Amino acid sequence: MRSLNLNSLIKTEHVHRPLLFHGVLWTLAFGILIFIFSKGKIPEFIDVLYTLSFLVLIAVPVCINFYVLIPRFLKKEMYVAYFIGFLLNAVVFGAFIYFFFEPLLNIFFPSYFFISYLTSNTLIIVISIFLVSTTLLKLGEDWFYFNSSQSKLLKMKSLQFETQLSALRAQINPHFLFNSLNVIYALALDKRENITKAIVELSDILRYVIYDSSSDGVTLKEEVALIKNYIAFQQHRISTKQPTELDISITNESFKIYPMLLLPLLENSYKHGTISGEDTAPIEIRLHQEDNRFFFQISNPILNAKNTIDDKYSGVGLDNLKHNLELVYPNAYRLQVETKDGRFIVTLILEHELK
Repeated sequence: MRSLNLNSLIKTEHVHRPLLFHGVLWTLAFGILIFIFSKGKIPEFIDVLYTLSFLVLIAVPVCINFYVLIPRFLKKEMYVAYFIGFLLNAVVFGAFIYFFFEPLLNIFFPSYFFISYLTSNTLIIVISIFLVSTTLLKLGEDWFYFNSSQSKLLKMKSLQFETQLSALRAQINPHFLFNSLNVIYALALDKRENITKAIVELSDILRYVIYDSSSDGVTLKEEVALIKNYIAFQQHRISTKQPTELDISITNESFKIYPMLLLPLLENSYKHGTISGEDTAPIEIRLHQEDNRFFFQISNPILNAKNTIDDKYSGVGLDNLKHNLELVYPNAYRLQVETKDGRFIVTLILEHELK
C-alpha cells in the first residue's frame, strides 16, 4: 500500500509574499515617519519628499537584515554572528545616512531647502527602532506561516493515518471472512450436527470484526471474548486431544488496545500449527496486562501444515499487523517472531494503553 506523499502537498517552509509584505511594511513606516517628521502637523510636500527619500535609504539595511542576516545567522541559531552583523549593518548605514543623506537630497532636489529632521542621537534611535521592529515583524511573519503550514501538515498526516488504517482494515476483514467461510463449508460437507453452534459463534466473531474493529479501541474484555470465541470456532474445524492452552491475567478489563491486533496471530497459529484429526502439541496463548503494559504471546508447533486457504493470502495478517503497530504504536511496541524447541513463537508487547 502506497502512502500519501505529504511533501508534494505541503511545504513546511513558509511562502514569503514580498509584494504584500513590503507593501504593508513601508506603508506603515511612511505613515509613522511622516507623522514624526511633520511633528504631528499636516505634512507639506517637502515633508513627503524627505520621508520617501529616507525610506529609500533605510530600505537597504532592512533588506540586508531580512534576506542575509536573518536566514544565514539568526535562523541557524548563530546569535553572536547575527548580533555582530546587525550592529555593523546599523552603524554603517547609520553613518552613511548621517553624512550623505542631506547632500544627496540637495543634489536630487536642488529647488528645495531641506532642514535635517534628525540629530545624530535621534538618527541612531530611529534606525535602531526601525531595524528591531522590522526584524520582529519578519519573525512574526515566519512564525505565522510556519504555524499555518504545521497545522495543515498535521491535518494531512491525520488524513493519511486514517486512510492507511481504513485500507488495512479493508484487507483484514475479507481475509478473516474468507477463512471462516471455509470452516463452515467444511462442516457442511461433513454434515456435522454442531454446524448451528459454529454459525452462532461465527456471527459473534463477525460482529466484532465488522462493528467493534471500526472503533478507535477495544477493551481487553472484548478482546478476550473474541479470542475465546475464535478458539471455540476453530474446534469445529480440527479434532485434537490437545486443546489450546489459554493463560490470561488481566488487572484492568477496561484497558484499551487497537482492534484486530491479535486475530491475525490466532489465524496464523491455527493455520500452520494444527492438523485436523491428528494429535499434535497444543497452541499456547499467554495474555497478561498490568499497569500500563500489555503482553501477548502465542506459540504453535511447527508442522508445515497447509489448510484449504489459498496460499496467496498467506502472510496478509502479519503484514497488516506490522503496519497497524507502526501507525498506532510508533516506538511503543515490540513484536518478536522466533522459532524455539520446534515451536513458532510470536510475542507482542505494548508499552501503553490506547488513548
